[in-house]
Amino acid sequence: MRWTSAAGRGLLVVILLLVGSVASGVPGDGRRDAGRGPVTLATAGDLTGYLRPLLDDWNRARPAERVTLVELPDSADETRAQMITDLRSGDGRFDLLNIDVAWTSEFAAAGWIAPLARDRFPLDAFLPPVVDTATYEGRLYAVPYVTNAGMLFYRSDLLAAEGERPPRTWAELERQARTVAPKHGVGGYAGQFLPYEGLTVNVTEAVYSAGGTVLGDEGGRVAVDSAAARSGVEFLARGVREGWVPREALTYTEEESRLAFQEGRLLFLRNWPYAWAGASGPGSKVAGRFGAVPLPGRDGPGTSVLGGSNLAVSSRARHAETAAELISYLTSDAVQRRVLVEGALPPVRAALYGDAALVRRFPYLPALREGVLAARPRPKSPRYEQVSLAVQAVMHDALAQRQEPAAAVRRLAAELDAIARRR
Repeated sequence: MRWTSAAGRGLLVVILLLVGSVASGVPGDGRRDAGRGPVTLATAGDLTGYLRPLLDDWNRARPAERVTLVELPDSADETRAQMITDLRSGDGRFDLLNIDVAWTSEFAAAGWIAPLARDRFPLDAFLPPVVDTATYEGRLYAVPYVTNAGMLFYRSDLLAAEGERPPRTWAELERQARTVAPKHGVGGYAGQFLPYEGLTVNVTEAVYSAGGTVLGDEGGRVAVDSAAARSGVEFLARGVREGWVPREALTYTEEESRLAFQEGRLLFLRNWPYAWAGASGPGSKVAGRFGAVPLPGRDGPGTSVLGGSNLAVSSRARHAETAAELISYLTSDAVQRRVLVEGALPPVRAALYGDAALVRRFPYLPALREGVLAARPRPKSPRYEQVSLAVQAVMHDALAQRQEPAAAVRRLAAELDAIARRR
């Protein structure tokens, strides 16, 4: 096209600037007005009903930027599947996504969520490890919303009767599970060993707590075939083989294991902090007779896998500026306090873990803070679902005594290497 006047050339410059600003901008990066207006927040089912009141407060204050809450199934796999279906569609209806921390890398690599400006959010006020769950290849793609770390629940009455203290190493846990538990007619130790995401978490924690890792970087280097990883897998498999891990634990998810502990059938349980409420509530056989400490490890304190969820803005968000501001609201100090008090979910803001009133109400907070500070994210990979499925299948064979731990680790390394090489 040939422009024959200064006005025409000026109009071309304006058009090019406008097109460039739209094409290059991402929500929250400050380079464009990404739009304000109604947004839709997608999340897994809100089991405690705390979230709607938070959003009602937002909606009263901002009627022109109203939030519609869409609750997806409670199952993480079903939630993920429905989110991905929406994100892949040409006219996605979800603007803001409350995603499991393990999905951030996958969603970012696929281009389903938009990068965010770090200086827009108070990341320095968060517990440091949780921020790492929201990054991929050095960029921030989400903002931590709630966190979690595995904890060791223990029967304080039974340990006290034997003059024992909660274990800080695997050797101590194993000895007490072998000796104290049988004296009192209970099982020794359990986690979540059914082949699902919980098993991936438990095995990864064992590998981390022995000084190993699963993937050396964000999905590119397989590092699981190591002496440390073999040690972690052997610890769990030995428990089943020798009986201080009840074989029934191979069928446990979070809920089955929580009930086993709550009904007085276990000395030790690895679970998330949510189990505290049930164990201390009406009808619990262990109310007032248990405690919780950070996970033990091979040679000292262990390393938990970080749980929780992050808030991410869809790349197709209709009003991404409002979505980003909603993230700021949901991660503010006042709302994070309500997330804990009303939702019983661990907040990401560090200061709340030292609040005396909150500690009186939630006695596990100091131990949880210690666990989160020592925790690490799950293996980061754009193919995380495939990685997790491989861990589940192979490691369940090892725990069920169908394959020796060393052979299982070698098999897992080969499967993960094949996954990493796929395009």
